[in-house]
Amino acid sequence: MTDTAATLRDIVIANRILAHEEVVDAFGHISIRNRANPEQYLLSRARAPELIEADDIVTFAQTGEGIDIGDRRPYSERMIHGAIYEARPDVNVVIHNHSYEVIPFAVTDVAMRPVTHTCAPIGADIPVWDMRHKFGETNHLVVTMEQGRDLAATLGDRSIALMKRHGCVVTGATVQEAVMKAIYLQVNARLQLQAMQIGTPDYLTDTEIAACTEMQESPISLDRAWEAWCRRAEKAR
Repeated sequence: MTDTAATLRDIVIANRILAHEEVVDAFGHISIRNRANPEQYLLSRARAPELIEADDIVTFAQTGEGIDIGDRRPYSERMIHGAIYEARPDVNVVIHNHSYEVIPFAVTDVAMRPVTHTCAPIGADIPVWDMRHKFGETNHLVVTMEQGRDLAATLGDRSIALMKRHGCVVTGATVQEAVMKAIYLQVNARLQLQAMQIGTPDYLTDTEIAACTEMQESPISLDRAWEAWCRRAEKAR
């Protein structure tokens, strides 16, 4: 299989997994940096994630222009992806979603922090970006590079940022890593809220987060999870 074919396969599979795990519904998207040209990325045309096929994938310049788009309509929020790739050479995958379990932590002053070992890869410090601070009252869609770069600046060197009144961005070095973070960000949101309803959560320490992240992102854990997610997503088709 060529690198291009492998990348297209990864995008399709990742979209199906995120849809089956209910991280995305009709909205949300995942992109992969172009291995042949790091200043480009691959992203589907505007389509519900669970329906995406290889023919839907378009190559974009970092500034959002479609290289081979033809008559396919792009996602309006592709600037999220380009701005993050521009700012972060270490990032190869970007996910944007509107997980409804995560959003409560993006509209309150309660910080999200890992409550269990499997959720450690979400990190110890998850910032919240507020579009209003610089762009006023809008429809909250990130449709310009200026908006995307402001979001990327809030993300900084972290892997996740919440978007106030909107959703979140999740990044990673590989598709498997980014998808794991997106899934367990949603899991952690659910568990943290449940813990807060009972009492005061006893969160993982920074040292525990680092140790558990190393374990979760090792092949023995990540490959096992990826295989299970792929199988579930394929059975659901």
